[in-house]
Amino acid sequence: MRDLSHVIDALISGVVVIDAAGTVCEMNTEACRILEASAESARRQPVEATLGPLLAKLVRGVLASGRGHVENEVRIERRYSTAPLLAEIAVSPFHEPSGQGDGAVLEIRDRSVHQQLRDAAFERERMHSFGRIAAGIAHEVKNPLGGIRGAAEIVAKRSEDPRFVERAKLVIRETDRIAGLLDDFMVLGREEALRLREVNLHRVLDDVIDMNDLDPLSDGVRIERLYDPSIPELHADRDRLAQVFHNLVRNALQAMAGCQGDRLGIRTRVDFDHPLSRGDGPHVPAVSIEVSDAGPGIADDLRDHITDPFFTTRESGTGLGLSIAQHWVTAHGGRLVLENGSDGGTCARVTLPLRTSRRDS
Repeated sequence: MRDLSHVIDALISGVVVIDAAGTVCEMNTEACRILEASAESARRQPVEATLGPLLAKLVRGVLASGRGHVENEVRIERRYSTAPLLAEIAVSPFHEPSGQGDGAVLEIRDRSVHQQLRDAAFERERMHSFGRIAAGIAHEVKNPLGGIRGAAEIVAKRSEDPRFVERAKLVIRETDRIAGLLDDFMVLGREEALRLREVNLHRVLDDVIDMNDLDPLSDGVRIERLYDPSIPELHADRDRLAQVFHNLVRNALQAMAGCQGDRLGIRTRVDFDHPLSRGDGPHVPAVSIEVSDAGPGIADDLRDHITDPFFTTRESGTGLGLSIAQHWVTAHGGRLVLENGSDGGTCARVTLPLRTSRRDS
């Protein structure tokens, strides 16, 4: 008979064995990963010290009642990770032959990957819906806009009154500005194919940094590059990725304008724990690119709208930069998440499938 610890270590779910007093007796490897604690440090400790308040409360309730408890979606706050982990929880009591309660078993199943896939599918549908709206609006507005511009040009050429000429030129400038916004907006409505080829991700990021280095917003800003040298060339659309990261870097620089912070960090890494899929093929490892700033962060009431088209908190902003970035990330089968950083500021995380050849695309 194999040792019980070897058996539970083979399970894909996290397992924590707790005695009748609420003390941890054993944890398998997956539970250690999820709870970010070692089995040695957890043994002989009360559940509150290892599981956190939410899970400890569930376990204590089962120990007191003798009845099992199951929850499908529980967000577990973790010690070292900034984002909570989504999990399925089952707590089952076990009894002595006499029927007296002898403890409980906590099972934790990580559902983060499934949630990410659901979120990605929802995001693709959301962007597709925005795209249809964008195409309709742009079509209806651009035709009369051209007529307005043409009429203003005629006024500017034929009028002898300098005031009328200046006002006509103002109308021309404004119609050109609106036309430019519509061109950006129409990106969301195009089913434009990606031009996929082998791309050096770090070279794209370096080019974006060099381009933004000419912007006055970057004066006095320290850019920290933390690149993972193991990342191979990606099979991606270089121009679209450059547009994504240009928008994210510029958004970070704008967020820091007028703030005390002066650091902009760009970090890359391979993420084998959270594979991605477009839904038409196997899951593949992911590449994570994080653009973090030292600005004021994202207010809680704005978090769900930050990538909506035309949503902006800046007087001179168009509200399209992040929407377009998300559009092209989604087109690559990836995800764009914006959240507050652990040390303040905002972290924009792009996760892309690690496809390295045409056979993987």
